Amino acid sequence: MAAYLLRRLLLIIPTLFGIIAINFVVVQFAPGGPVEQMIAELKGHGGAAMGRMSGEGGHEAAAGQAGLYRGASGLDPHIIADIRRMFGFDKPPLVRFWIMLKGYLRFDLGRSFFRDQTVLQLILQKMPVSISLGLWSTLLVYLVSIPLGIAKAVHDGSRFDVITSVAVLIGYAIPSFLFAILLVVLFAGGSFFEWFPLRGLVSENWWSLSWPERIRDYLWHMVLPVTSLVVGGFASLTMLTKNCFLEEVRKHYVLTAAAKGASLRRILYGHIFRNAMLLVVAGFPSALLGILFTSALLVEIIFSLDGLGLLGFESAIARDYPVMFGTLYIYTLLGLLLQILGDFLYTVVDPRIDFEARR
Repeated sequence: MAAYLLRRLLLIIPTLFGIIAINFVVVQFAPGGPVEQMIAELKGHGGAAMGRMSGEGGHEAAAGQAGLYRGASGLDPHIIADIRRMFGFDKPPLVRFWIMLKGYLRFDLGRSFFRDQTVLQLILQKMPVSISLGLWSTLLVYLVSIPLGIAKAVHDGSRFDVITSVAVLIGYAIPSFLFAILLVVLFAGGSFFEWFPLRGLVSENWWSLSWPERIRDYLWHMVLPVTSLVVGGFASLTMLTKNCFLEEVRKHYVLTAAAKGASLRRILYGHIFRNAMLLVVAGFPSALLGILFTSALLVEIIFSLDGLGLLGFESAIARDYPVMFGTLYIYTLLGLLLQILGDFLYTVVDPRIDFEARR
């Protein structure tokens, strides 16, 4: 197992390089880059854009060219050259790619084009929101789905199975953002009750509260957004758990255990559980990554939670390439590490699995 994990860790390097290289090449052909956006802003709001250019440092010449701006006939070539230099586009693509890679080796993700912060600072600022949504949602999805799936397998075909299947299908059919809007209308002061806060991860006076009150305030803010994610996320895992249990129930070792007089509880949790839970438990890291980085964008917007999903979306719209590639680098690195963790969980759930075995 140790040799396998070492090989997987070493494979992270070429995988990261390939993913970043492919996305870098694709971005080179994407229209409307930061240079074009700055030029458009100068044509529409010359003063504000010029202030941003001069505030970057080392661009006094660009500010000095403000008097040469001609809205109808375009910008002075010197201003355009300074804009390209400000964003680093005065260098060839290969040089820019090499500079970016050298920074990533030092975990220097660069500086945002349009925010006066480094990419790492932005990610660390947004991380608490995404971790809160992803971690609590994934834990609750598993805590609901596994017992429910086991119960559905035990009572397969019963009225309980039919009713819960209908509930699962309804939850699966309702998008999380639509359910989030419903929760806001019902419980966050929309039209009925005002039981829960509408925005933010914590209250404005959070720092002045005692630690028990801080924990309560944080959890109170998490109720509605986490609920909206859990309702739409437990359906597939519930059915996967049920189907895994039903598949194991039909196997000979279960019949043998029953013939020997083992109780139902002993058969379920002593024999079936480990085999049936192999796919479910080992998929926890990827499920966490999915909720953490891909499923919470609209929920973040609805509940005014400034997380990584919203940061990535805004960066893509603004063509803020350092933030785009920096978040891609972090997402990919975490994804690869969590995949290795998933392989490790396979061996924890079922020690008979040996990744070193080869035919």
